[in-house]
Amino acid sequence: MNSSIDAVTNTEPQPKKPPGIIRRLPTSTVGMIGLGLIMFWVVMAVLVPFLPLPTYSEMNIDAIADPTPSWSGHLLGADRQGRDVLTRLLWGGQTVLLVAPFATLCAYLIGVPLGLVAGYYGGKIDMILSRIADIILSFPILVLYVLLVTVLGASIFNIIVAVILASSPAISRIVRGLTMEQRTHDYVAAASLRRENAAYIMFIEILPNCRGPLITDFCLRLGYTIITIGVLGFLGLGLPPPTPDWGSMVKDATTMISTFPHMALIPSLAITSLVLGFNMLADGIRELSLKD
Repeated sequence: MNSSIDAVTNTEPQPKKPPGIIRRLPTSTVGMIGLGLIMFWVVMAVLVPFLPLPTYSEMNIDAIADPTPSWSGHLLGADRQGRDVLTRLLWGGQTVLLVAPFATLCAYLIGVPLGLVAGYYGGKIDMILSRIADIILSFPILVLYVLLVTVLGASIFNIIVAVILASSPAISRIVRGLTMEQRTHDYVAAASLRRENAAYIMFIEILPNCRGPLITDFCLRLGYTIITIGVLGFLGLGLPPPTPDWGSMVKDATTMISTFPHMALIPSLAITSLVLGFNMLADGIRELSLKD
């Protein structure tokens, strides 16, 4: 009799684990709108080498006299050096979509382990790592970016280094707080009873349970990085010419803005739309993570 009861008990269906956040993203209207804005620029960045457009450094002397948009020549006009605005806009989007995610990912590769170690072990290790993060975070973020790029020089590599140094302390603080919350849960105690090592507990047990807030922060931080790259370009500390850069396009248009405002408006709208896309995607992911 007992064996038959056990058999019935064992055959009871187990509750299904809810699908992941990414699989549930189509249910979020805000998230899908944000993803649509991002995918627009991703598709344009992929297709731009194959589009029938002039190169981003090609100069049209005739267009300097009349840089207004023209269906026969330049759809979005030409800049003060006669370069096609549409071409530079699309190539600038490709540059941003390569540099910003890579720099942010590198910052996460440094900040996440530091935050896990500080939050899991606590004590002196936490105090030392937290004080280092506090010192870096005490600088105004934009001033820190400008200082680093000014000292290191303007290049893609140095911009990535600046993003890593400025962003990884903030990421480590977020991961530290999440780790301190998660380490009190029963699944961490169970892993300790199984004599799992600390690295396994931190990266296999704790980190996956922090994915919702971290994915949200990653999307938001991508937007901050895109804005920073634009600001550095506007200040003349961005990507070295002739590499297309949305911020430098706005800077170059300042001398023509009263006569040809579209020169500054178009790259500004590009920055706004891409940052808005990442922010809306982050909002959608946050909504889904709160339902878990």
